[in-house]
Amino acid sequence: MLLILSKTCVRLNLMSPSTHSQLAVIGGGPAGLRASEVASAAGIQVTLFDAKPSVGRKFLVAGKGGLNLTHGESRFHTRYAGPDQPESLWCEMLEEFSPSALREWAASLDVETFQATSGRVYPKDLTAAPLLRRWIARLRAQGVRFVMNHRLTSLSTDSRIHLEFANGATCTADAVIFALGGGSWKKTGSDGQWIELLKNLGVSVNPLVPANCGWEVAWPSEFLLLAEGKPLKNVHVSAGGKTILGELLVTSYGLEGGPIYQLGETLRIMAEPQVSIDFKPSHTHEQLLRKMESVRRNFIEEARIRWKLSDAAYAVLARQSWSDVESMAREVKNCTIRLIGPRPIDEAISSAGGVCWKELTPELMLKNHPGLFVAGEMMDWEAPTGGYLMQGCFTTGTRAAKSAVQWLKK
Repeated sequence: MLLILSKTCVRLNLMSPSTHSQLAVIGGGPAGLRASEVASAAGIQVTLFDAKPSVGRKFLVAGKGGLNLTHGESRFHTRYAGPDQPESLWCEMLEEFSPSALREWAASLDVETFQATSGRVYPKDLTAAPLLRRWIARLRAQGVRFVMNHRLTSLSTDSRIHLEFANGATCTADAVIFALGGGSWKKTGSDGQWIELLKNLGVSVNPLVPANCGWEVAWPSEFLLLAEGKPLKNVHVSAGGKTILGELLVTSYGLEGGPIYQLGETLRIMAEPQVSIDFKPSHTHEQLLRKMESVRRNFIEEARIRWKLSDAAYAVLARQSWSDVESMAREVKNCTIRLIGPRPIDEAISSAGGVCWKELTPELMLKNHPGLFVAGEMMDWEAPTGGYLMQGCFTTGTRAAKSAVQWLKK
């Protein structure tokens, strides 16, 4: 018995489900679509259910700013984190479906990709819709049945898996893959309502929390007049012994940007979360002092010119008055900003939390529920933006599907 759940959603015509399917995939995001593709290519009868009127919704949202499919770095597996995560599992899964394999997969759908100077990999036209349309056409050609507007509300198991949906429909399956996603961008379908369903089966699930999100700061109103919407470029951002180079954006509620996204896991476990920013990482403390050695007054205004401070960096420093260069230089190299907390999960790019790793076999099957598999962000892992999230969904969807096929054919 197999169940696959995924979280993203192109509009499809509603098809009446058969009363039985070898494999039911629950969720039409990247993980669920990929699981359906792998299983159907292996000759398995697959029915994909989604609560929304169409599949690939989060996939399309992710593509609005340029669909970041994967990344070109070599130590890819080190980007995935999660409590009690099996040490070698990501390395093994990425060998099974690697970043290069993902690019080859896109090419098989006549979608050319390229690697940007940042290492991020995109379709040549940057968009998601053409790829998704071709992907769905392939799945249909492989016999995958799409059943939309079906929200799973309960399931039970005996010799088969019995599925019940909010609209009153029922179905049985020999196996199920859950690919229902995490808790971010609820309008796309990843609303976390599956948590109670799995808890009712006795499955341990860690609470979903925002990841890859902005953090709130109690900015003074006069500061925002100078800095809101302004970037802090080429800064070092540190927390908990970790330092990330990148760019932050000052917002009305706090800070956004890659460095603070990547430090999210560290910040969440801090009793009093805060970051330290080095605004001039290319200069030592002594070099900054030398640039100001003739200054005796108007320290902040002189520093703005001599240190070439950005508008946002200047505004941060100008929150207090300065009577000596030494103190101001220390602040430039190590400015502490206290954080209130992360932005709401629905604003987050992704979420952490989900099915605990102790509940899963290396095949991504629930240990106490043979035939039930999990893929995508439902599991308690997180990764930074930059293609790692999408790759993670494709990779876990591949592993869950291959495992389900082996389980069904044994």
